[in-house]
Amino acid sequence: MASILPHNGGYRAAVYVSGIRSTKTFRTKREAIAWATAREVELRADAVKPEADKHSLRDALQKYSIEVSPKKKGARWERVRIESFFRILPVDLKMSEITPALLARWRDDRLESVKPGTVLREFNLLSDVFSVARREWGWIRENPLSDVRRPAQPAHRDRIITLSETRRILRAMNYTRLHIRSVSQACACAFLLALRTGMRAGELCSLTWARVYADYAAVDGKTGPRDVALTRGALRIINQCRGWDEDLVFGLKTQTLDAMFRKYRQKAQLDGFTF
Repeated sequence: MASILPHNGGYRAAVYVSGIRSTKTFRTKREAIAWATAREVELRADAVKPEADKHSLRDALQKYSIEVSPKKKGARWERVRIESFFRILPVDLKMSEITPALLARWRDDRLESVKPGTVLREFNLLSDVFSVARREWGWIRENPLSDVRRPAQPAHRDRIITLSETRRILRAMNYTRLHIRSVSQACACAFLLALRTGMRAGELCSLTWARVYADYAAVDGKTGPRDVALTRGALRIINQCRGWDEDLVFGLKTQTLDAMFRKYRQKAQLDGFTF
């Protein structure tokens, strides 16, 4: 329904349709009436459009990044991948225009430039975006990736870090058995504890002094809380960190540990493994 009211020497037209309000000011009443009539028709047409025609893939990715990703442990990396989608996907297409054929071409193009494991991770994230848009937002009726063949799972690779390689990277980090005095030495201790316990980078970086006990540490694992047994050697490494940070054992963020480890691995002229 439209209303035309005098406003500052002219006229303001207001249209309200299906919960959407639109207003604009004009010099003459005739202009205001013409705009209001056309705008009301436009809004009524939009109101009956399917949800898939109202929202773009960009809208879905942005909404997912704001509402869904922050609830996950891997939120940072998920947002990095979503940002990359804005460059490699036709994000300005409406959700109704995203077809299995289009996504299959995207998959094949990506496989020509990056490794299958990377494409598989992107595929899984994008599939979840479509699933949430279908189940929770009601934007689409079907997940278009359901009919697209997933990239093959890359072959499992074992990379054994030798004792000589361990010594080389520890030398690059200026590691000593004394109490740590630098970020590089904190990284070295985290590396050694990972070798002794199998703890992941996220578990190490979130480990607090309050959760270190006489023979085990309570950590927030990838699949939930778990206890990690600590040998004498592991406890000695942890005790080297006392006084470095008041709350966290290693005083490091996951991204810092990752970046520093890559830096010193390169300095030691090693490759083929990440933290």
